[in-house]
Amino acid sequence: MNKRYDLLHPSTYRFIDQSNMGPTFSALQSFAIDDALAISVGEKESPTAARLWVHHDTVVLGIPDARLPNISEAIDYLKEEGYQVVVRNSGGLAVLLDEGVLNLSLIFPDAKEVNIHDGYDAMVEFIQHLFSDLTDQIEAYEITQSYCPGAYDLSIGGKKFAGISQRRVKRGSAVQIYLDVSGSGAERAALLKNFYKVGLNDEPTRFQYPNIDPRVMASLNELLGTELTVADVRNRILFQLNDWSDHIVANSLEGEEIETFTKRFEQMIVRNKKALEQINE
Repeated sequence: MNKRYDLLHPSTYRFIDQSNMGPTFSALQSFAIDDALAISVGEKESPTAARLWVHHDTVVLGIPDARLPNISEAIDYLKEEGYQVVVRNSGGLAVLLDEGVLNLSLIFPDAKEVNIHDGYDAMVEFIQHLFSDLTDQIEAYEITQSYCPGAYDLSIGGKKFAGISQRRVKRGSAVQIYLDVSGSGAERAALLKNFYKVGLNDEPTRFQYPNIDPRVMASLNELLGTELTVADVRNRILFQLNDWSDHIVANSLEGEEIETFTKRFEQMIVRNKKALEQINE
């Protein structure tokens, strides 16, 4: 068996559904939860985990975004449009999350023995299989004029509907994907195009920020002519997890995981506050 098969077909999947937590559920909490799970899964105290999460009207910025020449004005623009803004303590660029965007984290063990690309490829295979009854056209390559472009962008016919990132903590790895299920991919892209326009204001920068073309982004519903909801995709994921393992446990954070989460969440609040304060200086 190959490593990707081993990653995707454990004997047990742990399923954590946080797709209905509501508007008060912060993206910072999500990053801290995945860190806690990555440590627990990496130490074999938890089986391989799959976590679903949704955040309302949130723009998650990467460290390079915080260095835009006019970042303070750009954040004000996002807030005026009704979005809360957080800065994650990692690379990558701005991503927009709302009620039509479902996030999935697959948390795998043995990060030190498994190539980082195996984690990415496992998520690609998971999503291709998830929608195999609807399309066989899902491809993974960089859509350069999308927001947060990367080598593992998922697209159909050149239009991106998902992006994948990976965070490795100790011996565990959290492979995270956002899936634009419903709504307008172009409208989401247009908002971030304006964000960069305000943030750059035609000033030169060493870092190459994306030149976003809203026409290269779409939701799954737009691409497939479907009326999928986040709940529909949740059910598909649960069915696939059940099909790909011997059994599923549905345990939320417990014991040391809660302590790790609390510690990581507090650290992220401090770092995020510091990042935003530096922006406003």
